[in-house]
Amino acid sequence: MREALQQQVAKWPLLTKKANLDLVADHWDDLLRLVGSLEYGHATASLIVGKLSASSRQNGLAAALKEYGAIRRTIYAAQYLSDEGYRRKIARQLNKGESLHALRRQLHYAREGRITRRRPEQQNEQAWCLTVVTNAVVCWHTEYMGLAVDELRDAGREVGAELLAHVCPARSSAVNYYGSITVDYERELAQLDDRGHRPLRTVAADDPIVGL
Repeated sequence: MREALQQQVAKWPLLTKKANLDLVADHWDDLLRLVGSLEYGHATASLIVGKLSASSRQNGLAAALKEYGAIRRTIYAAQYLSDEGYRRKIARQLNKGESLHALRRQLHYAREGRITRRRPEQQNEQAWCLTVVTNAVVCWHTEYMGLAVDELRDAGREVGAELLAHVCPARSSAVNYYGSITVDYERELAQLDDRGHRPLRTVAADDPIVGL
């Protein structure tokens, strides 16, 4: 175990702080038991954190866990800084998360994103209502974007999976949050095809894919 950690740290000679590998190796069995307790549900993470936080500063297991966490964070930071593709992947995921948060903020405009109920069950109801509406918007966007992709492919346009990986269905620009919308139900129903879908707009050959 000690040799494996030394090999990992030796890959990055520019690091100035020296990891205490002996401390981690001495408590390696205890760390494995800790992981096993979490993996098999014998203890919760909050319980373990509380116990370790309440222990004395001389607790060897807590010190070893902190040291191992510093080693893992260092390896992650080194990988992040050295791998451009890895950074792009993380940035894409962060952008998707921010899009989802922005959608929730827009949908929760009536109370400006604040939980105003006093009782926990009422607060849960308010939070779940926001979740239901958010999921409905995401599902609608996913379905409509899928139809758009099918129509583009039927028209001979190439839409690869690597391109769709950059598309997030949590867009909020197509949602009308204010005012009212007048819908001609008879006209809309008359336009539905055999699958119950409304035809999409005509896509020109020079339309950019990013229009999705």
